[in-house]
Amino acid sequence: MEQFMIANGCALRVSDTPRQTKFKPTQTPPTEDKGVIVLLHGYLESLDVWEEFTKLLTPQARVVAIDLPGHGVSEVKGEVHTMAFLADTLRAVLDRLGVERCTVVGHSMGGYVALEFLNRYPERVSALVLFHSTPNPDTEEKKNDRQREIAVIDSGRKELLTHSAEKGFAADNRKRFADEIEGLALQISLTEDEGIKALLRGMCAREDRNRTLSESQVPQLFILGAKDEYITPPVAERMTARHPQAQVCMLCESGHMGFIEQPAEAAAALLGFIPTVGVIAPAAE
Repeated sequence: MEQFMIANGCALRVSDTPRQTKFKPTQTPPTEDKGVIVLLHGYLESLDVWEEFTKLLTPQARVVAIDLPGHGVSEVKGEVHTMAFLADTLRAVLDRLGVERCTVVGHSMGGYVALEFLNRYPERVSALVLFHSTPNPDTEEKKNDRQREIAVIDSGRKELLTHSAEKGFAADNRKRFADEIEGLALQISLTEDEGIKALLRGMCAREDRNRTLSESQVPQLFILGAKDEYITPPVAERMTARHPQAQVCMLCESGHMGFIEQPAEAAAALLGFIPTVGVIAPAAE
């Protein structure tokens, strides 16, 4: 169910599934309860990217997704959307929804937000999943790339950013997922210019969160793609070696969009990793 709310002073679109599938009291509960899973989308995406993947996670979990400020149809708030602002906004959303603790799953940029949320509100995190994401800060080269993207937008050529939709998929998956790539490209074209720039500036300014990750006691999972052109296998290997406390799922046939390229495998890894929080109670008639 989608709704709109004001959280942390920002107008947001939020998706929230029922906690469980309704079943009769005489029936056995269908699954173990995995609690609440929060899905945070990546750069130039919206909560819509999770639509099909969410179906694989319910009824085992209540699934919350949001349009991060500046993307989807959520509001743009200022020239820079820092990771701290986004993490505070997520906290405000969870407060509005009555969620005390959750598994936070962040795809790419969403992983940066998830890490900042863990850093600021560790008591609210029951488990953390970095989905094609990294605790590393931007390199100088990456910061320069982001500044070039801002310049592209300012020059009125935002359509040049749509190439990232295709690059997100493994090369040998692009033909098969042509419709999904087209949909993502459309999403990019519809995203507000100021929202894109605010998030680019926020990503440039984000801090190194390796220490946050290594010192945290919450269960951690990296879901990575063996054919990812953003987090390449050598980068993934160095990252996971630095964090032996984290579990790793490598999707062998995926690029940067494993929840679309290999959704069943990704969902199984995610649900298998999340601790069970109790048995789902029968729904009221």
